[in-house]
Order: sequence, then C-alpha cells, then structure tokens
Amino acid sequence: MSALVRTLAVLVCALPTYLATPSQAQTAAQTAELPIIADQARIKPVLARNGMVVAQEERAARIGVAILQKGGNAVDAAAAVGFALAVTHPQAGNLGGGGFMLIHLQAQKRTVAIDYRETAPSAATPDMFLDADGKFLPERSQHSGDAVGVPGSVAGLALAQAKYGSGRLTLADVLAPAIALARDGIEVRDDLADSLPHAARRMARYPSSRAIFLHPDGSAFARGETLVQTDLAHTLSTIAEQGPRGFYEGEIAQKIVSAVQANGGRISLADLATYTAIEREPVRGTYRGHEIVSMPPPSSGGVHLIELLNMLEGFPLAALGSNSAQTIHLEAEAMKLAYADRARWLGDPDFVASPIKGLTSKAYADTLRAQISATRVRPVQEIMPGNPLPYESDQTTHFSVVDGDGNAVSNTYTLNFSYGLGLVADGTGVLLNNEMDDFAAREDAPNAFGLLGGKANAPAPRKRPLSSMTPTMMFKDGALELVTGTPGGARIITTVLQIILNVVDHQMNIAEASDAVRVHHQGNPDELRVERGLSPDTQRVLENMGHRVVTRETMGSVQSILRTQGWLMGAADQRQRGTGAVGY
Repeated sequence: MSALVRTLAVLVCALPTYLATPSQAQTAAQTAELPIIADQARIKPVLARNGMVVAQEERAARIGVAILQKGGNAVDAAAAVGFALAVTHPQAGNLGGGGFMLIHLQAQKRTVAIDYRETAPSAATPDMFLDADGKFLPERSQHSGDAVGVPGSVAGLALAQAKYGSGRLTLADVLAPAIALARDGIEVRDDLADSLPHAARRMARYPSSRAIFLHPDGSAFARGETLVQTDLAHTLSTIAEQGPRGFYEGEIAQKIVSAVQANGGRISLADLATYTAIEREPVRGTYRGHEIVSMPPPSSGGVHLIELLNMLEGFPLAALGSNSAQTIHLEAEAMKLAYADRARWLGDPDFVASPIKGLTSKAYADTLRAQISATRVRPVQEIMPGNPLPYESDQTTHFSVVDGDGNAVSNTYTLNFSYGLGLVADGTGVLLNNEMDDFAAREDAPNAFGLLGGKANAPAPRKRPLSSMTPTMMFKDGALELVTGTPGGARIITTVLQIILNVVDHQMNIAEASDAVRVHHQGNPDELRVERGLSPDTQRVLENMGHRVVTRETMGSVQSILRTQGWLMGAADQRQRGTGAVGY
C-alpha cells in the first residue's frame, strides 16, 4: 500500500478525533466522503478538505485558516501566519530576521522562490569578526551589534502577499490579527513559557527587552501570565498603514539603526532603505519518480537536499528498513560528503558563482556514491569537497499552507538564536537577529552550529549569509504531494531529507514520518547524532561499524502537509509543545 494511500487510512469511527477545524465540526456529508481503509498506523494526521495550515504555534495556524475562510489564498494566509508568529512565537517568528518562501501557484503550474534573507551592512568587511592577529571572535559575531544583519522578513512577506495573494485581501487585512494579539496580549504557554527562562539572561542585558519579556526582578514571564507587546502592535500598525516602507524608512528604521549602532553594529538608514527581497528560481531534482522543488542559494538547503537524495537513490533503502543500522550508516556517510561540499562551494549567488547544476547532478552523485562503503566508516579527515564543476551545464521556525485550490506555501524564517540577539530595538517591539554569525569568519572557524565555510561565504557589503533553511515541496506527475520544512540550524537539511525518505521509501503516513527518530552527521564534529528512542541494538551495530554515536536533544520541528485524492493531511511535530495542524 503506497504512503499516499496509507495516509488516508483513518477509521471513520475515529474521525472526529482527527478532523480539526476552528469549530471542531464536520458535516455528515463530508464524513461520508472519507474512504474507509483499514490501517493500523499508530499516529494519524489531521485531515481537511478546504485548507490546511501547520505551524510551530497553534494560535498563528488558526489565524492562517481564518484568512483562508475569509477568501484569502495560501499566500495571504502565509503572510498572516508570518506576522502573527512575530507576536506568538517571538523566539523565532519575527519582523527583525529573514528567511525563504516557496510558493506554488496551482493554476499556473508554477513554483517561485522568494529570498528575504538578511544582508550584511554596507560597512561589512571580510575580517569584521577577527581581531588584529586574525583570531576569530565569536562574541562579536553572535552577541554584539555587529551580529545583526539587515532584516528581510517584512519585505519578503509583503512582496509575497502583494504579488501572489488572492487580491481579495489587503496587507492591512492579513496584519490585523497580529496587531490585535500584540495589543491585547497573549497567554504565555507551551514553548513560549518553556523558552523564556532560558533567554532571560541574554535579554536582561538590554533595558528595552527586559521591559517587555521580564519582570522587574529579572524573572521571565511565567506560564499563564499575559504578554502584552504594545510597541510591536504600533510597528505592525505602521506597516499596515504604510506598507513595508513604514518599517524600512522613518521612525521605526531610525530606532532600529540606533539600537544596532549603540551596541557596536554597522547598520545604517541607507542599508534599511535599500533592502530588497528577491525572487529566485527554485532548485529541482527527482527522487524515485517524485519531483523535489526547494530553495536555491543563498540557502544551501535545496542544493544539498537534492545532492543527498541523488546519492541515496542508488541504495535499496526500502528493503534495508527505516532506521536500521545499514540505512543510518548509508545516510550518515552521504551526509558527510554533502556537508563537505556545503563548506566549499556555496554562498550568495549575487556574489559567487556556485556549481548548482553540478552539485545536483545525478552523474556527480554517482561519483560520490562510489566513495560510500556499505561496511566502512570513513574518517572525516579523509573527506574532501568533491568536484562538481565537470557536471555544470538553532532557532528558526517553519510553517506550511495549502488552500482548497491547491496553492501552497512552504516558509522558513529565523532570528538565528532563540530570540536572536535578545535585543529589542527600543520603541519598536522588534527583536533583532544575530544572523551575521552564519557568514564564514575564517575557513577553520565554525559558526555557532558547528558549520564550516569558505571564501564563498565570507562577509561582504550587502551580501546574504549562507543558510541551511530548506522549505521544500514534492510533486508527482505534476501534482503537489508534499509541503514541508523545519527549524533546526545545521540539522534542517537532514531532517527534511528524512521526512522525504520516510514517506517515499518507508511508506509512512505524514504523521508517522514526522514522529520517527532522526539522525544527523555534518562532518564537524565527527559524530553521528541520534535522538532518544533509537534501538540500543541498532546503536551498538553502528558503533561496531566505527560510528561515534551520540544521543542528543531532539532535532527539528517539522510542519508538513501531504495532499492526495482531494484530502489535505497535516502533521505538526510533537517534539515541541504548542504546535498546530489546523484545517477546515
């Protein structure tokens, strides 16, 4: 039984449990349409007919569904979710960061990519994170004003909504729910309540942040308390009235620049006024008859996702089994090769020429696959970046949206660390990012996520740092099948990879695919990272093969929608509290 059919397998007697709408109601006629297929799946997705939003924070997901019900399309809903998450999920949802959006337009059979990644200030230099002796200064790249890149989220969300929205709703319409939440306050709960105490020390450094998120004694807002963000409501209202110009020019821009420069940063008013979100052509590949569409550079995600899938396509993963020692070994050896290429080849395409066609070539993957032994673990020291040229012809959030017409959005955006720099630009309510750490300060200096980079990703004026964000869609015979993506820093690419493998090779429904144990290897450090729940017997086999297996905290928070036979199947990752798959 195929994965797509198995995803439909929900017993009718249990239907009310799995159909989620804002009213939790479903007509008898709709109920009768659901196929009755016997299935013993332990975990089942949420089902809907007319629209689905899956996000890391349920209140924002419900706002997206409300926008769909008002006549908006998937892009209108995505913009509303993006602005709402800046209020309800401030640890990663944002106005002061940046990201990537993939949009599928069903009527046009077209998929576009919007790059709204942060840019380096015009005063950036290649050695800005080094001392006079050339020593890397992570404090400067992660915890100072120099860590702040020019924000892109407002420009990206506004561009998407203006150009690809339904035309029935204005930017002010999609901003209205976020404005109300910021003005009236939200209950501190779930992941917000879990994360605030951990960020309290960083935010306590800044009076502007302390005044919003902390009590006078320095303690974080506790579960059940109300978080009011009056300044953020004003900023959102200004954007609603003036469009993105209200953010990138005038009073708000001046306050952002003042906050950055007061903490040693280089962003200027001109940097904000000239920021532009860019439309790019997605990267494309195939895997076992499915088309994979993902984000191009300056995201490394799509390129290396396709590179990994190309390598693994040559192995019988279905026969080897999900999370068997042999399957994990092959995945890990492929991951090491892909991450070596990531460090060498990719950067902002407006500054460097990256061999994307070569890296995503099936023929290049053949040469890499030949280096993978079924029984031997290659030491990382042996692995060098490949040569694709002959083939040339930790805190982030993701949400997925599909509307009743089949339009879809896969969006990943970030502040980098949880709550970014921890600095709110006084008077704006806007938390600022520390994304400049994603540049390669030196070739041998890993960033906060342990990733290495080369000259292609060195800082430069108005350059966009390389990212691992991987908003992705999968198609079969031209029809949309899967919308997915995740936060997770360096582990984003491998997490999205495993969702696709779980659905295509291991025949899991989308909820099972999201719940399965994840593994990761990025070369540096030389360890095979696994989540809790992997069989001890499997770990011992991997260790006997030569892998250094390390069990660490959970990886990612995948928000996915599978579309088949007129049904939308949503799965919100349960690794964090408060996630939501909401449909109608």
